[in-house]
Amino acid sequence: MTSGNILSGIPTGNDRGEFFDELLARPGLCIERIVSTGQSTPPGEWYDAPTGEWVMLVAGAARLLVEGEEQARTLKIGDWIDLPARCRHRVEWTLPGQQTVWLAVHYGESDVTF
Repeated sequence: MTSGNILSGIPTGNDRGEFFDELLARPGLCIERIVSTGQSTPPGEWYDAPTGEWVMLVAGAARLLVEGEEQARTLKIGDWIDLPARCRHRVEWTLPGQQTVWLAVHYGESDVTF
């Protein structure tokens, strides 16, 4: 058995870039904490994962653009979105100099490696 607090143990300072911390991994499932401090997806690039991703904003703020939508979605604390496999999306903005904490649940077929 393991336990913890999603807001503890976060690296300080924004010189580390974006931080990914795997909290739990099982066949077909990976739960991770992502900490952004002003990062965004590079221009022209899209996330296009072979698995689904359910993501919730735990702290901070962000804007997420889903391909085909006219405007980026503004996410605030507590907002979540379920992105099916192959749903192209990108992070347009996160709070600069402050921590934006995401809880990401990646799910898919049991033979998918995260």
